[in-house]
Amino acid sequence: MAYLLGIDVGTTGTKALLINEAGGVVANATYEYPMYTPRPQWAEQDPEDWWQACIKAIRRVLRDADIRADEIHGIGLTGQMHGMVMLDAQGKVLRPCIMWNDQRSWAQCEWIMNTIGRERFLELTLNPALPGFTAPKIIWTRENEPEVYARAAKVLLPKDYVRYRLTGAYATEVSGASGTALFDVGNRTWSDVVLEELGIPKEWMPPCYESVEITGKIGAGVAELTGLRAGTPVVGGAGDQAASAVGTGIVEPGLVSVTLGTSGVVFAYTETPSRDPEGRLHTFCHAVPGKWHVMGVTLSAGGSLRWFRDTLGQAERDIARLSGVDPYDIITAEAAKAPAGCEGLIFLPYLTGERTPYADPNARGCFIGLTLRHDKRYMARAVLEGVAYSLRDSIELFRDLAIPIQQVRAVGGGARSRMWRQIWADVFGTELVTINVTDSTAYGAALLAGVGTGVYASVPTACEATIRIVDRTEPDPEDQATYNEYYPVYRSLYRALKPAFDAVAAIE
Repeated sequence: MAYLLGIDVGTTGTKALLINEAGGVVANATYEYPMYTPRPQWAEQDPEDWWQACIKAIRRVLRDADIRADEIHGIGLTGQMHGMVMLDAQGKVLRPCIMWNDQRSWAQCEWIMNTIGRERFLELTLNPALPGFTAPKIIWTRENEPEVYARAAKVLLPKDYVRYRLTGAYATEVSGASGTALFDVGNRTWSDVVLEELGIPKEWMPPCYESVEITGKIGAGVAELTGLRAGTPVVGGAGDQAASAVGTGIVEPGLVSVTLGTSGVVFAYTETPSRDPEGRLHTFCHAVPGKWHVMGVTLSAGGSLRWFRDTLGQAERDIARLSGVDPYDIITAEAAKAPAGCEGLIFLPYLTGERTPYADPNARGCFIGLTLRHDKRYMARAVLEGVAYSLRDSIELFRDLAIPIQQVRAVGGGARSRMWRQIWADVFGTELVTINVTDSTAYGAALLAGVGTGVYASVPTACEATIRIVDRTEPDPEDQATYNEYYPVYRSLYRALKPAFDAVAAIE
């Protein structure tokens, strides 16, 4: 029996997940670490924390699985995208990683777009420069920490730093590199033009592979630390969203995934590099060799419901604690008592600004349409519906690009709520399904390792052999009609309120 190991270097912790060639999960382990916010809107992590968590997670999985190390045929890596790990010539970390959710580099994004020209930059990279991406972080470091910048020799993404520690190899892969704002996504290679015009040395960028290619092997010292076999191959892997798409089976036309955690991601496979002319969607290389994907992001998706729980749900939390149930189950059960559309109450889920379709850090969350009739049940349902409307914004952009949508697959913590899944189906106007995979990101990385080491013939073959639909939700025609009436109203609110958002931001 062949075993495959997926390692996910996440925002809150690193997970190791071991599967067998039939796709069954044999063991998994996660070790957490902190995120540091030295200033408002900054977010950093210590790469050594990832490495120590990785060692612990691998050792725990090997112990729990009770298999020989030589039975693991390959390892796939995934993890948080966009983060900047800057190394010196000896491979030492020069400063904490500036993470994907760090917002310090808006000025550098403007400089990048003005230096190269907005339309030309979109043509070169297929994406706008955003503060989450890697390039503006590099420019910020050059402008604000010149002593660090002067010592730099390599820039790696988080998962690729762990790859370096595992194998000693500097390497990345196309899906992660797509999110640096330094990558020619259409041609699947580093952009010489962008690097040169931004003054970033090309030799800082690691060699770039397809996601299923072998990038290195476990070294002898690492084998001692982890219990892995020296020489075990490590494939390129993928950024977290592309890996999750593999773990969800989004590897052929017509399939779309909605992944709902703190943020919400809507992801679609494409045969060619489709670009939204206004740059509202991300167009990245897929983990499927020679293919691409488009992606939209709602920054506060599950985060909006968590805000509601923490701010307005004290009674529900108290009941949950006494009864031993999840407070979210109580909140959604109460929300189900309010009608679809909430009789005109609409929630804008812009609690941390927004990404798609409005790349606007000044956007704010709002309840619009409150009346004396509306109680907490209505407010809870409005939050669920507002997030669904925001996710539909991305789906409508897919439709504008003529990307086929035959089925939506729901994954992530929010997908566990049957009520929320029904709202999604009604708002999107599509069938919604769930699958047998729960940890889709690490699972997808493991499948990529299987393709790279010959366990599976291709990525679609790997998905077909392991992923199954377990539940289907069809739209309710009456509620769908209600949401189709309210959605245009929702769409009108951002533009109407943007002057107020900007005015508030100027005062703060």
